[in-house]
Amino acid sequence: MRKFDTKVQHLKYKVLREVARLAWNGTLLENCIDIPKTIVPGNEPTMRCCVYKERAILGERVKLAIGGDRQNPNVIEVIEIACDECPVSGYEVTNACRGCLAHRCEDVCKKGALSFDENHVAHIDKTKCVECGACAKVCPYTAIVKRTRPCQNACKVKAISMNEQKAALIDNNKCIRCGACVYQCPFGAISDKSYIVDVVRMLKNKGEYKVYAMVAPSIASQFTYAKNGQVITGLYELGFDRIVEAALGADMVALAESRELAEKGFLTSSCCPAFVTYINSAFPNLKQLISHNPSPMALLAKHIKEKDPDAKVIFVGPCTAKKGEAQRQEVKPYVDAVITFEELQALFDSRDIDIMALDETSLSDASYYGRIFARSGGLGEAVAQALAEQNIDFDLKPITCDGIEACRVALLKKNKNLLDGNFIEGMACVGGCIGGAGCLTHGEKNKTEVDKYGKEAIDKSIKDAAKNVKC
Repeated sequence: MRKFDTKVQHLKYKVLREVARLAWNGTLLENCIDIPKTIVPGNEPTMRCCVYKERAILGERVKLAIGGDRQNPNVIEVIEIACDECPVSGYEVTNACRGCLAHRCEDVCKKGALSFDENHVAHIDKTKCVECGACAKVCPYTAIVKRTRPCQNACKVKAISMNEQKAALIDNNKCIRCGACVYQCPFGAISDKSYIVDVVRMLKNKGEYKVYAMVAPSIASQFTYAKNGQVITGLYELGFDRIVEAALGADMVALAESRELAEKGFLTSSCCPAFVTYINSAFPNLKQLISHNPSPMALLAKHIKEKDPDAKVIFVGPCTAKKGEAQRQEVKPYVDAVITFEELQALFDSRDIDIMALDETSLSDASYYGRIFARSGGLGEAVAQALAEQNIDFDLKPITCDGIEACRVALLKKNKNLLDGNFIEGMACVGGCIGGAGCLTHGEKNKTEVDKYGKEAIDKSIKDAAKNVKC
């Protein structure tokens, strides 16, 4: 039974599971870095130079599992000791170099970074190279190539560089917290902070208040080894008092955002916190175009807190950027913690809950349109439906942006008044929320599962779903 895409995810999950177990038992110390032998047995082979280094790295993973560096405002952190296996990024000469007489690479280099040994093979002096790529372009054998570290390749906002120790360094001013680097790092050297211990504590003390789990609609594409209704029952088994759909917040947002769009004539969506952060950092002159509506998570959480001020609201979804959003001053009063689907799996197993053995519990809060917010294009469809349901005469021309690169193209066109559209649906992750870094699995099948989940909605109208808010 495969629960995760990669072994890196599985290792991360094992640490989270053991930390949660200790938290349930009341034996977790905040400064504890003792690694349970269930994670790294004493004499097992290790991918590192020795088991001692492996344990040191796992100590850092435990720190992240109990909240990470509280002084660092970013929810994404680098485990420096684990970031030492990747080659340094940049241009290098491969064994395809034939030692030709032309020496075009040397001639084109304005910094004198190219030289040749006694066999006429080219070499690049990294202290002089400025990474312009001119040598690679003129090499007739394509013998000079650019090596890019997986994290840098994954980061489409260029927030990752290397420090003096050649470990990844994140620029918090550029980082949008999307977690693409987290998912792509082959050694798990970049990870998101976990608030799983905070969630366990809230559940253990829930006699003083009710604890709500707000589940993202992309949950329908995860936990593929069980039925969605069993996952919901599993949440109740963990101790949650009420399970609500974030998709209901999406219905509420679709109604409000469609009205705002018709009033202003142009909007960029505000549902994806990574996309919103990207506009604010890379296109600050366009930030006035961002919808003033909060995200579905924030809007529904606010509604819950207005009805039940003592409630604790835990968002469960695929998104590392949601952890950052929950720290914003305008959202913090309403969302008490965010966990990913990876962390939810760890919670289930920390309590030995076999969700496959549970009965199903259905959710019926949201409409089809609220649920399909989980995949790219869903928000645009929902806004179109909301305009129709409210009898608003507006010629909607949505631009669906599937991933941050597509978002950048659309924003650049808008910046130059070349965009043929009036609503940018921005999703930082490829595929939308179903491609989030905190997903158990990623793939095309996820879209099909979300659409199927949407069609199961009892309330087919957005207005009916929004007016029947029961939480």
